Amino acid sequence: MGIITRSLIAAVLIQMSTGVVVAGEALDLSKYNGKQAVYLDFWASWCVPCRESFPWLNKIYSQYADKGLKVIAINLDAETEDAKRFLKIYPAKFEVIYDPEGEFATRFNLQGMPSAVLIGRDGKIFSQHVGFKESKAEYYEDAIQKLLSTDSGLTKK
Repeated sequence: MGIITRSLIAAVLIQMSTGVVVAGEALDLSKYNGKQAVYLDFWASWCVPCRESFPWLNKIYSQYADKGLKVIAINLDAETEDAKRFLKIYPAKFEVIYDPEGEFATRFNLQGMPSAVLIGRDGKIFSQHVGFKESKAEYYEDAIQKLLSTDSGLTKK
């Protein structure tokens, strides 16, 4: 287990009718190997394109969760309150992880916000992109469809 995996204690922001509940847990992507493809979305409350991406991510989550896609949004705000305010305006149907030190994010050499990493059931990075534009949503979704249809030949569950 790497230093980052051992030291990262992420907070899962779970939306409930009363707001957002914060619970500590380590994020271990290996638990999805052989089971689900993972769409990681790194975001921050100050990120303008993130406001556009959240409705799209909700759609993608609803459309592909039962086809084997796990959507996890990783917030990089220094203050959890900023993320909570964002989520009240742009609610998430998918899991949201809080990584204020950016420890998990450093594994992916991010170049901007939002940044997305699509990981296959085999645990390998399938594709990455920086930014979000509604005009490119079809391109992003095509990558998801391609991954879920091929996904290294692993059995879909």
